[in-house]
Amino acid sequence: MSMSAYTVLILLVAVERLAELVVARRNALWSIAIGGTEYGRGHYPAMVLLHTSLLLGCLLEPALADRPFLPALGWPMLAVVLAAQGLRWWCIATLGPRWNTRVIVVPGLPLVAAGPYRWLRHPNYLAVVAEGLALPLVHSAWLTAFGFTVLNLALLRVRIRCEEQALSTARPAVAT
Repeated sequence: MSMSAYTVLILLVAVERLAELVVARRNALWSIAIGGTEYGRGHYPAMVLLHTSLLLGCLLEPALADRPFLPALGWPMLAVVLAAQGLRWWCIATLGPRWNTRVIVVPGLPLVAAGPYRWLRHPNYLAVVAEGLALPLVHSAWLTAFGFTVLNLALLRVRIRCEEQALSTARPAVAT
């Protein structure tokens, strides 16, 4: 894959991120309108910065460090990126208006146990981890892959803890 084709891939991922933000904004308005509460605002700017840095690193590292496209690595990593996109949009479709890039919980709504949530508690984060590792490696940007992965895992610890706490405070009462 040429550097120009890789640049197009990164730009397509950036467009996908913008589409996510449009969906998230619409869903946030819905959630707030029916009584939802946002949690974890403090870590959200770090998440935006980290994800933006991933895309920039994907473009800059191969160009500045003259990273080659290695077919034995690049093509499988592209397959992982595409699978991660599929999983991400499966999560979005499954959660419907409840999906968001922010942590917004509507009190009284039960946890979703359909789609990928049948098997994993946080499948969207599996998609994020897979993509964050694979996207830079499509064009051998191993420093970006490593840096994003380490920082993302630290951020996900904060994020998942925040989500779990928010969901536990808003979970509907279970009849005994």
